[in-house]
Amino acid sequence: MRHIKTYFKEKYDTNGQTFVIEGPLSGSELEKLTYDEGLDAFRPPRDQFEAIIEIADLEEGRIIIVRTDSHIVGYVTFLHPDPLERWSDGSLPYIMELGAVEVSLDYRSYGLGKKMLQHAMKDDFVENYIIITTEYYWHWDLKNSGLDVYEYKELMIRLMAFSGFEVFQTNDPEITGHPANTLMARIGRHITNDQMIEFDKIRFKNRFFF
Repeated sequence: MRHIKTYFKEKYDTNGQTFVIEGPLSGSELEKLTYDEGLDAFRPPRDQFEAIIEIADLEEGRIIIVRTDSHIVGYVTFLHPDPLERWSDGSLPYIMELGAVEVSLDYRSYGLGKKMLQHAMKDDFVENYIIITTEYYWHWDLKNSGLDVYEYKELMIRLMAFSGFEVFQTNDPEITGHPANTLMARIGRHITNDQMIEFDKIRFKNRFFF
């Protein structure tokens, strides 16, 4: 199945500010924009910007951004799971990972994360996928949010639920290693029972299925 990307763009006006939410964008389109220094949750901003440019040019890679004028203040990434993670077992082409949702600190009161996720789900092609997201507490900005890990967990669950994600159980050691860590997934409308069975096998690796 060839991965098809359909570009969408929308304006979002809130609290006297105008934002543009768009994507999926290519690497060359991203390079024409500037990248906010507050986008540093995963690695230094320059390195992270280079990483999302690389993801954008993968066949299945999807980058959705929110910007003010030509300045990126938030992004969402989608790609196939890392080959070193259990979620890539069997190289199942219908499993995608929501790799990151990040909004710069100065812009976190505008609901931009939710808007980007909703924007990403406008493309009917995502209905061909199981999209997973692994939420780990060590990636969360607990200091600036003022929330504890369990409050932040509930925040992330609510955010993802707006775009059709739900909590799934797993025996993955990184998820089970802390009660705040969570696996969520969005099951596309075109996913078959057989595909769900394969996903279940990955979720509960080394458990017997009959």
